[in-house]
Amino acid sequence: MDFTPERVRSEARWVADRADVVVPLINDTRDRLGEAFDTTVDPVEPGAYREAVATTFADGDVAVNVAAYVGLLRDLDVDGDYPGFVVDEVLGRELAAAIAGGTPLSLLAQATFHYADVTTHPPEEGANGSGGDAEAGAGIDDLDAALAAGFQTRLPGWAWRETESPFEVDPADIVE
Repeated sequence: MDFTPERVRSEARWVADRADVVVPLINDTRDRLGEAFDTTVDPVEPGAYREAVATTFADGDVAVNVAAYVGLLRDLDVDGDYPGFVVDEVLGRELAAAIAGGTPLSLLAQATFHYADVTTHPPEEGANGSGGDAEAGAGIDDLDAALAAGFQTRLPGWAWRETESPFEVDPADIVE
């Protein structure tokens, strides 16, 4: 694969244009996580998703890696799908982590990837069951789950992320 600045921009547009597939998956995942953890999580609107995509791709070091994961998953197909189970799971997990940002959010996104992946199904023969486009490779459902997991982690809406951490240390306590 050849990743030029033009290819990264193209992948960024593809990810942003996938809002009609990814945003409902984000909101479904947030609803299920909210039920599991007895909390309310704000839904995500398509505009907020697109803004988060733009912010993610604005950092060139992150952009090229996210674009490469997206490109690999879009192109990935394994005859019979199951033999390729490990590679698409690994790529999906890493894509979710790259989108979410550094630790601890990257780990949370990886765990959420598996949660989102449970409800994202491989495309049916000859059509993409998750988005209706012509892409029907084995990796497309994991790509959608990874985008949902990464962006749902990155975007606001969780009460615990809206408050200051009690573990923050005032720099003045360290440097005199």
